[in-house]
Amino acid sequence: MNIQEYFARISYNESLKDADLQTLTVIFQHHIQAIPFENLSMHCGEAIELDLQSTYNKIVRKKRGGWCLESNHLLFWALQELGYDVCLLGGNSYDPAEKAYTAAINHILLKVVIQGNSYIVDAAFGGAYQAWQPLMLISGKDQAQIPGIFRFMEDNGSWYFEKVKRKYYTPEQSVPLPDTPELGNVRKIYTFTLEPRDINDFQELNTYLQVSPDNILRKKSICSLQTPEGLYALVGWTFTEVKYNYMEDMDLLQITTLTDEEVEKTLKDKFNIVLKNKLVP
Repeated sequence: MNIQEYFARISYNESLKDADLQTLTVIFQHHIQAIPFENLSMHCGEAIELDLQSTYNKIVRKKRGGWCLESNHLLFWALQELGYDVCLLGGNSYDPAEKAYTAAINHILLKVVIQGNSYIVDAAFGGAYQAWQPLMLISGKDQAQIPGIFRFMEDNGSWYFEKVKRKYYTPEQSVPLPDTPELGNVRKIYTFTLEPRDINDFQELNTYLQVSPDNILRKKSICSLQTPEGLYALVGWTFTEVKYNYMEDMDLLQITTLTDEEVEKTLKDKFNIVLKNKLVP
């Protein structure tokens, strides 16, 4: 495993500076615009192994994406190589259908400490809830980025991550779409504690997510990638393109339903992914 090979994969070709916030931000942005959040392996008959060498080979050498357990683990390795003070954390994502956080940990994220300040770095939540910059770990502070306003709330050692909702404009419809039918203007994303984790703490989760018929990752094939203007998302046969800040406090949403042949072409053209095995969306 070679850091220069990882840099080539994310098209990062700037000269390496100190392990500072500016360098972290640039590497992070290259990572999220090059490495899709995707669970396609389980929809084309491939097992997902949760060890660094397998993840590195898949994402860096085979030019695939990965889900949080893979993509954030790879970023963790890269930041360690560059001398950052970084650790893994576990999160419980919010399920809007259940209106509750999951009982068990089902997400992995990173905490990076720079000059005494802690930042949350998460390159693999995907979709419209993906931050574009590291977020300072501070409770109650609105942190505005191009995708929207993010914030953390802390309560008795538990941290809650949320995003202020924005409206969507779709050219086909005359009325702007709300983000979700939920009441309120805040979308809960996940909760976490600052207890450091080891990648082996997630082995059971990695197995469970691949076999459990109930979880969203088994039910739907998902591939999303951040772009300079917004994001691409392919869920099943539905391709969505989002352009942030199309109008004030409103994002442009364009949705297309694809055929099987178009799915394969879209993966190649938009996500730079060529699958070895046949995808069953």
